[in-house]
Amino acid sequence: MGSSSSSRLFSTLAQSLSSAPLPHGLTHTQTDTEECEFEQADPEALLHECEEVLRNRPPRPHRDFIRTRASTPLNPQIRIMQWNILAQALGEGKDGFVRCPMEALNWAERKYLILEEILTYRPDVLCLQEVDHYYDTFQPLLSRVGYQGSFCPKPCSPCLDVRDNNGPDGCALFFSRQRFELLGTSHLRLSAMMLKTNQVAIVATLRCRDTGRTFCVAVTHLKARSGWEAFRSAQGSHLLQQLRVICSQQGQHSEGVPLVVCGDFNAEPDEEVYRRFLASPLQLESAYRTLSSDGNTEPLFTSWKIRPSGESRATLDYVWYSRLGFSVDAVLSMPSEEQIGPDRLPSYHYPSDHLSLVCDLSFIQEPHRLM
Repeated sequence: MGSSSSSRLFSTLAQSLSSAPLPHGLTHTQTDTEECEFEQADPEALLHECEEVLRNRPPRPHRDFIRTRASTPLNPQIRIMQWNILAQALGEGKDGFVRCPMEALNWAERKYLILEEILTYRPDVLCLQEVDHYYDTFQPLLSRVGYQGSFCPKPCSPCLDVRDNNGPDGCALFFSRQRFELLGTSHLRLSAMMLKTNQVAIVATLRCRDTGRTFCVAVTHLKARSGWEAFRSAQGSHLLQQLRVICSQQGQHSEGVPLVVCGDFNAEPDEEVYRRFLASPLQLESAYRTLSSDGNTEPLFTSWKIRPSGESRATLDYVWYSRLGFSVDAVLSMPSEEQIGPDRLPSYHYPSDHLSLVCDLSFIQEPHRLM
């Protein structure tokens, strides 16, 4: 599958994009506040360009939004997107997807699959993990379509062990500049058992321009692999402690401001870290439980892959929200096994081994705002 037209979208960014990776010493603090100087681009036009590049690939799985309640004009929705996009260096050099052709992982086209997914759902807040092309791809391009971003790399990213890597992977958080004002950003290195770990988180405090309401949003990626359940639980506990402090500092009331936490937790719902979040004093709820008939069950999977060790289908990704601060208006449905296909993920029609999670939230009206 050639990509003869795959330079069209990025030709408009040729002044700033480079195929060379950033020096490994460059950190997020040097570029977090930088904004692209390009004119605003039309997201719909860029989406069409992505579709043109990908015209020879199978279409992405169709997914419908399942509405849970009616929103009101006085309480606008906030669309949240959570996605582990699969670091390019790991996909090509470490993860060993035995049923995925290497051609399907070619960055020259795979980046368009990622961008097509983002531009299709047009989230107001975008939370990503395994981002190793932040500075040369996502930050400049998403800035052009109205997003402001922040990136926190892993201190010892496994991407750096791969030849010809593009630098460390990490978490990235983007938000619509039109919808929100940034009040503050914290970059956290998670601890476990009194030790600093290789996992990180970003916490942004945003003020909604439509409603004047303030909330915090966090993105994280916990330790992977079986056998590390206690470690993940400790990381989750540390993150919850930090979130409680940050939210309380921003709020005018003792309970603090509402919170959204997105992440690849690398943990099934029966793990302790999941139970910690569900029982947290922050009163968090998982948005995707609203898809179940009982409202208490997560999807059957958010990741489905085949490696040399065998096939793995697991629920690892979550969008947590303050149940006293937000209501869930709609949730993007999960694709079927038939849509995913027998070779699982990633594939020619889907760029990551994790599915994106997308939900529409709205603020619960505070009593004094109803008067």
